[in-house]
Amino acid sequence: METSEVIRTLRAQRNLTQSELAEKTFTTRQAVSRWETGETTPNTEALKLLSRVFDVSINTLLGAPRKLICQCCGMPLDDASLSREPDGAFNEDYCKWCYADGRFTYDSLEALTDFLVEHMASEAWPKEQVRAFCETQLPQLGHWRR
Repeated sequence: METSEVIRTLRAQRNLTQSELAEKTFTTRQAVSRWETGETTPNTEALKLLSRVFDVSINTLLGAPRKLICQCCGMPLDDASLSREPDGAFNEDYCKWCYADGRFTYDSLEALTDFLVEHMASEAWPKEQVRAFCETQLPQLGHWRR
């Protein structure tokens, strides 16, 4: 979905007029109209405001061009699983289980691996295989490469 269609759909779902959305984003009705027709795309600051107004990530506003994964545990991310900063803004790098209220849940790669082994292992995927998978994949994620 294109950004213009996403904005138009979200605005309609919330029963907002273009003027009301303009007021909430400190812009003009004409600017909102241009966003919705695809004539222009909101700038970074406008995207941040739209994200807050609609309670969706910037990635969603842009039509989800990136497939997001948690840079701590590797889980695929969508708006429901994204973490938030202390001010309520979305953090598109982490899931809400690995990062919450400005803090990381896991102090070490080993602690996360132990948690995942306990919760992912099954008859079809024994603990040893889960551990081996985690030990090769997790260090490649952004949070653990630092």
